[in-house]
Amino acid sequence: MSNKDIGVALITGASSGIGLVTAKALQQAGYRVFGTSRKALASADGITMLTCDVTDEASVSNMVAEVMKQAGRIDLLVNNAGVGLLGGAEESSTAQAQALFDVNVFGITRVTNAVLPTMRRQGKGRIINISSVLGLIPSPYNALYAATKHAVEGYSESLDHELRTFGIRVVLVEPAFTRTAFEASLTKPDQPLAVYDSVRSDMAALMHKGVNAGDAPDVVASTILKAATDALPRRRYTAGKQASQVRFLRRFLPEALVDKSLRKFNQLPIV
Repeated sequence: MSNKDIGVALITGASSGIGLVTAKALQQAGYRVFGTSRKALASADGITMLTCDVTDEASVSNMVAEVMKQAGRIDLLVNNAGVGLLGGAEESSTAQAQALFDVNVFGITRVTNAVLPTMRRQGKGRIINISSVLGLIPSPYNALYAATKHAVEGYSESLDHELRTFGIRVVLVEPAFTRTAFEASLTKPDQPLAVYDSVRSDMAALMHKGVNAGDAPDVVASTILKAATDALPRRRYTAGKQASQVRFLRRFLPEALVDKSLRKFNQLPIV
């Protein structure tokens, strides 16, 4: 393959934000890019858009079959589709928690499982799972969302060990606050409790402030491109200065100090 045709990339959740910017970056780098969205979108800028609901096995299977029909191979999979949920952990029903995991965790496993037979036949491939710094640290009032990202971390690291003998690598990209519409599309708790109203509102304001001051999606896209093209990929890539700082704090500071720092950042009493 030439530098202008370095492989076929498939990225889920490519209709906007990090997904769209990443799709464009991959296309400009020389990949033939297929992006997915839940609703039908016209293809543009050299990116072929396909409809896919990552919570539906048949939808995922049909989408991957269409990529294979058009391109005949898949060299890179970027599992980017995801949703957020802001609220106290007990404010969400089990059904709502399951729905969150169905997108953020099982959506990744569905698409990955659908792509792996092709990558094994090729004897090569790379899978990039978009995690978060919340896959490294706790996050009050984001407990269920953080739980999904912790699950993605464990799944990805374990899967990487399983697939290396087939020439396939699995890596994680961990952004921090990013300037996208993610905040506007946050799911609200389905069984809100008045006792959490005030602090939930404070957390929403804190998130709004963080997103506005966060990294541009291009920062994450460039990190994803590096993770896709490194000859010897690392296990995880933090995207942006803030994400790198969080990773450093988690790895090297004493647990008690990290705990106090997290409570201070989230404007919670130091108790």
